[in-house]
Amino acid sequence: MIAVLGAGWLRLIIGGRVKAPSLRPRASATGDCGDVEARDTGTKTGNIQRLFKNEQRKMDLDVGTSFIPSLYKPPSLLPIARHKESLLYLVETYPVTIVVGQTGSGKTTQLPQYLDQAGWCVAGKAIAVTQPRRVAATTVAARVAEEMRCKLGEDVGYSIRFEDQTSATTRIKFLTDGMLLREALVDPLLSRYSVIMVDEAHERSLSTDILLGILKKILKRRPDLRVIVSSATLQAEGFLRFFAGDDFRQYSNGEIGGIAGRIISLEGRMYPVDTLFLESPAEDYVERSVKTVFDIHLQEGEGDILIFLTGREEIETAIQLITDRAATLHPKSQSLLPLPLYSGLTTDQQMYVFEPAPENTRKVIVSTNIAEASVTINGIVYVIDCGFAKLRAYNPSTSIETLTAVPISKAAAVQRAGRAGRTKPGKCFRLYTQQVYEQLPEDTIPEIQRSNLAPVIMQLKALGIDNIVRFDFLTSPPADLVIRAVELLYSLGAVDDYAKLTKPLGMRMAELAVDPMMARVLLSAQPFGCLSEILTIAAMVSLQGAVWVQHDGDKRSPESQRRKFAVEEGDHLTYLNVYQAFVTKGNRDPKWCRDNLLNYRSLLRAVSVRAQLKRYLERFGIQTDESLPSQHRQVNLAKPGEKIQRCLTTGYFSHAARMQPDGTFKTASGDMTFHAHPSSLMFNRKADWVIFHEIIQTGKKTFIRDITKIEKSYLLEYAPNYYSVQ
Repeated sequence: MIAVLGAGWLRLIIGGRVKAPSLRPRASATGDCGDVEARDTGTKTGNIQRLFKNEQRKMDLDVGTSFIPSLYKPPSLLPIARHKESLLYLVETYPVTIVVGQTGSGKTTQLPQYLDQAGWCVAGKAIAVTQPRRVAATTVAARVAEEMRCKLGEDVGYSIRFEDQTSATTRIKFLTDGMLLREALVDPLLSRYSVIMVDEAHERSLSTDILLGILKKILKRRPDLRVIVSSATLQAEGFLRFFAGDDFRQYSNGEIGGIAGRIISLEGRMYPVDTLFLESPAEDYVERSVKTVFDIHLQEGEGDILIFLTGREEIETAIQLITDRAATLHPKSQSLLPLPLYSGLTTDQQMYVFEPAPENTRKVIVSTNIAEASVTINGIVYVIDCGFAKLRAYNPSTSIETLTAVPISKAAAVQRAGRAGRTKPGKCFRLYTQQVYEQLPEDTIPEIQRSNLAPVIMQLKALGIDNIVRFDFLTSPPADLVIRAVELLYSLGAVDDYAKLTKPLGMRMAELAVDPMMARVLLSAQPFGCLSEILTIAAMVSLQGAVWVQHDGDKRSPESQRRKFAVEEGDHLTYLNVYQAFVTKGNRDPKWCRDNLLNYRSLLRAVSVRAQLKRYLERFGIQTDESLPSQHRQVNLAKPGEKIQRCLTTGYFSHAARMQPDGTFKTASGDMTFHAHPSSLMFNRKADWVIFHEIIQTGKKTFIRDITKIEKSYLLEYAPNYYSVQ
């Protein structure tokens, strides 16, 4: 049912609930876990008003607009509670249990507690719960620790890259799927765990797909292990087919499975969500999202707002626009509190979005697709969906991985709309037309089919899986990606002529918690005599550009502040200067960071990351003494920056480009053109050859970021297998 709405909107009401197919054995759990039926909450508000009425549907949920449920439901009231016995029965009986249920049904927080109470943590065993994103691992761990009345890091803990909050007594451990794969390098059968729960598996992240393949192999050796795969969509049958293989059965009563496992569907009741489309496409979705925030703020009822944008720069622009316009509101009106949420933020910064808003204040959370699933932010009533997300895509012919804004899938659009109906009836404003929505792909392409597979192949080989072609992938990767990944690892020295990991270099690269290129740089640094500097650069690059900030109302140019730390050679050495100044002057002084437009929390994280990387290298027996005498250094150079430039080239030679007369850059093969990112020191500066860390595609332009000047001769010297002179 569609009705034309004022202010250029179309409304499509899709709120409520729908029954999911019954896919269980004895676990009798029909469920609400999908789209929702149309209903009306009866509100009439200003310009954005209801034009669609249906008395029968209105009666279905006539609770009055003043009814606001408790933000934290007691565990006993969560939809999963009524299925506790059925879930425990399935886990006890079958090696694999597929749990289907919406975010908010309680599966992530309650199921590990049920398993703990049922005795799955006796005899020193633990339960692992993997998450595709670190913000989910940290927030859910904090929530479960609170419910179990224990200190975070004791009975309940979490482990994410460069951060570990666990102890010897931890029974329930939340961790990213990449961290569990890293644990498998040390303990291939993951023998410490009695149950492993792979949460949000429908997101099909690279690490999730690989982890599922590894768990399928482990189950053959460990019949005592229990695997739970949790998903918010109905891809459950595909997951069960993967684990069951030839044993997959469809029974006469409609049940599916076999001796391998079963599917259980939970009720995940949502409140109705009104979905509104634009009548004509938005020219600038960032600007339109900010306008929609103020339309909602001035014309709609109480409730926080969640905006989906594609990346940090758009988020910071939107927050600045909201802050500026909020200053013009009437002094006595409700105030707005804009908060960012993206992966580059520190854990502490990400936690702000979960805090209740101050009195007489409406939170506006501006997020990437990090808030699409995994985490439930209480109080969200309005969602603004730009219709785009940044996805990584690897081009095997150029060996270049780009981060490009692309239209989302229908599944992602439904997930985003679902954020609005958690605590009361909500609204989702889609900044695109209904015609555009109909043309969106059904699902997002799995990461394994569009990513640089070098880190994955290196990890699989470190786990003893040398024949990658025979590995059981949930979705097979394209052959081009596999071939290119092996070629890159060979040119980095990580694999030999027989595609086996080299010892010790390849094995050490697999163990370092950084990408293969940076791992190669770190392990090459000692002979160049710049290990201390490279440790710092690796830590700073891990911040993903979150080094500089622009404070509200601050007229100073970030460019003029950067010049204080600028180094002619480029961004990497500038980061080195920033870090050294920070540990000398600003480590205990946030004011110094503010005066220099530096992100204090991000730089504290860089200190922590550097210390962890240093510990990794010390574990390999590499001397990390900062005052290593010069006679131990094999490469002595006149210019201090040159050794760092050379060392960076040993890992990033495939990310080389030459500056053109018009100021753009071209790859060595000449088939791609780049522009220096405005945040880079090399923006509007001259160079001949450069290496770069990351590529970002925005609109019609392709930008490179974190750039350092090099000499062409370095490429031939350190990558003779990769480059040749013609």
